Amino acid sequence: MTNGTKKEGKFVTPEELAKKAVSLLKSKADPEKAVQAQRYFKEQVSSYGLASQEVRDIAAELYLTVRKEWTIRQAIEFCEILLPHKYLEAKGLATMIFLKYRKEFDRSIFLLIKKWLARDYCDNWASVDVLCPDSLGAMLEKYPDLVQKIKGWTAHPNRWVKRASAVSFIKLARCGKCLDAVYQISKRLFPVEDDLIEKANGWLLREAGKVDMPRLERFLRRHGPRIPRTTLRYAIERFPDAKRIKLLAATR
Repeated sequence: MTNGTKKEGKFVTPEELAKKAVSLLKSKADPEKAVQAQRYFKEQVSSYGLASQEVRDIAAELYLTVRKEWTIRQAIEFCEILLPHKYLEAKGLATMIFLKYRKEFDRSIFLLIKKWLARDYCDNWASVDVLCPDSLGAMLEKYPDLVQKIKGWTAHPNRWVKRASAVSFIKLARCGKCLDAVYQISKRLFPVEDDLIEKANGWLLREAGKVDMPRLERFLRRHGPRIPRTTLRYAIERFPDAKRIKLLAATR
């Protein structure tokens, strides 16, 4: 028995684990830190005030109680209970446990995650960024044909779907993978007037530049005036100071 989460011989349902998860999060709530958390978001968010490591520790503890019995099916049910929860930590914890089952992800998960995003279950940049790089990123590498499909997300009316089209490639770009798609998606996002999309796009370009800085510079010079300045400033963070100044001037 672990903190009352699992009794000997008793299968723990997604509903039961979700209830236990919320109870544990509430027990560690810090109202002062919860208020401070809002500083990182322009949109209104709700937080218990837990540090990321505290949420990871709770997720690890809860996962140990179900790992031998649960499959991806229960993990999905668990996510569909907690992802719509208004608190950041509940969304994050749901995602952390869901990702434990990524070896079982098939193509259906791609559309499932898109549905979650479009329904605003991940209604802030942090929740999108916890979910997408490890889930969708892994699927894009496993099923290369999905790369073409996610390009269409750049025109989706939902801002979180659009942000996902960029951040899902973060870890791939960092390793020099899918760079052609990365730059194509980046161009498609230039017209989007949304600071969270502009920042995500700049982050993606910066990661791509880590493995091929000359290619990033050529891309920026070629498309300069079309690139939102927020995107550009994020993208050039890794360049030397003198190079950054020249790129800012050359891309006006």
